[in-house]
Amino acid sequence: MRIVELTAETRKDILENLLKRSPNSYKEFESRVEDIVNAVKEKGDEALFDFTARFDRVEVSRATIQVTEAEIQEAYQAVKPELLEVIRRALKNIRAYHEKQRRYSWFDSQPDGTILGQKVTALSRVGVYVPGGKAVYPSSVLMNIVPAKVAGVEQIIMTTPPGKDGKVNPTTLVAAREAGVDVVYRVGGAQAIAALAYGTESIPKVDKIVGPGNIYVALAKKAVYGHVSIDSIAGPSEIMVLADETANPRYVAADLLSQAEHDEMASAILVTTSKELAEQVSRQVDEFVEKLSRREIIQKSLDQYGYILLADTMEEAIAVANDIASEHLELVTRDPFQVMTKIKNAGAIFIGEYSSEPLGDYFAGPNHVLPTNGTAKFFSPLSVDDFIKKSSIVYYSREALEPIHEDIIKFAKAEQLTAHANSIAVRFDKTVYDVSDDGEL
Repeated sequence: MRIVELTAETRKDILENLLKRSPNSYKEFESRVEDIVNAVKEKGDEALFDFTARFDRVEVSRATIQVTEAEIQEAYQAVKPELLEVIRRALKNIRAYHEKQRRYSWFDSQPDGTILGQKVTALSRVGVYVPGGKAVYPSSVLMNIVPAKVAGVEQIIMTTPPGKDGKVNPTTLVAAREAGVDVVYRVGGAQAIAALAYGTESIPKVDKIVGPGNIYVALAKKAVYGHVSIDSIAGPSEIMVLADETANPRYVAADLLSQAEHDEMASAILVTTSKELAEQVSRQVDEFVEKLSRREIIQKSLDQYGYILLADTMEEAIAVANDIASEHLELVTRDPFQVMTKIKNAGAIFIGEYSSEPLGDYFAGPNHVLPTNGTAKFFSPLSVDDFIKKSSIVYYSREALEPIHEDIIKFAKAEQLTAHANSIAVRFDKTVYDVSDDGEL
C-alpha cells in the first residue's frame, strides 16, 4: 500500500479522490435508469416482466413472481443446519440491539388545559431490496428487515433478482423468513425499485425502500425519492483504521483487506502516527493479498483508493478521520475510548484490537447499513427510527388559549396572514378587522 505524508494538500487530494466513488458521479447511467423507472411506472407488470426477461433471462408472470411457501420450505432443506443456527444467533443479537431503539408516543399535560405530545406510528408497508446474482448476503437481509419488524411495520416486502434457474437463493430466503419478511418477489434491478415505488398489478406500492444494490439500484432509488422514502443512496464500502505504535500490524492489515475485497471501488485507509507501523502494515498487506481468493479485486481497490496516511500527531490523525467520515472506523490506540470521545463523524466505531469490522457486519447487533462517501457527517446507520414517523399532538382549552391569543394574532398580522389571525380572533368573539396590529380591540 502507498504510504503518504499527511499534509493539507494530500488531505484535499484524497478527499476528492474518494468522492469520485459516489453514485452521484455516474450520471451516464441516469437516463437508462429513468427509462426503466418510467416504463414500470406507466406500464406496470408488462414492463416489469419484460425487463426481468431481458436482464435476468428469466420469464415471470403474475402467477410466478411471488416466491411460494413450498419454495421457502425447500430453501430450509438446502441450507446447512449449522448455518441456520448461526443466522439465528446473529438474529438474536441484532433484534436485541434494535429493540433498545424503540420510540414511544409521549404526552405532556399542564393544569391550564394544555396537552402537547408526539405520536409515534410505524410505516404501513416497506420494501427491502436484496442483491442477487453471485452476491449472497444473508447478513444484509437480517439488517434491513429486523429494524422494520421491531418498529412494527405492518407489511415487509422483499424483492431480489432470481438466478438463471428462476429461483431465489436458499440462504437469502431462509434469512428473510427468520427475520420476519411477509412476502418475497423474484425481481431485481431498477425495475424492482420502480415497482416498489409506484406499485404494479403484482407488487403493491410501499412507503419506504431500503437495502443495497448496484449503481442501477442506487440511481433508481434516487429517481423515486419523494414518491417514497429511501434509506440512502449508498456508495462502495470503506474502512479506516486509526492506529498508533501499539497496534498489531497483522490485525490492521487483515482489517483493511476485509473491506477492500468487497469491490474494486472500496476504500481502505490506515491513519497512523507511527512510520514503523505504516511500513509493517504495508508489507503485511502484500503478504495477505497474495494468498486471498479475491486478490484481483483487492489489489485494484488498494491501487485506486487505498492509503496509509502518516500523521505528525494523534490530533491530526483524528482530524482527518473526522474529515473523511468513514463508513467503518476502527480505533486501535493505547487509549481507544479516549480517542472515541473526539470522533464526530463515522458510520460505526469499532474500539480496540478485538473489535474488527466483520464483527459488526455479522454478529454484534448494531446495524451494518451505514452512511458512505462522507455522509456520516449528517446521516446515521439504519435503525428503528427509519421505519417510524412522528406526528405532533396539540390540545389547548379555551382557558389555555385566552392569555396568549393576542400574541398569536400579532404574529400572524406581522406576517400579513390575516386569515391566520382571524382563526384565533373569532374564538374570542372578535374578527381580524376588530383587532389592531398590536393585537388590541
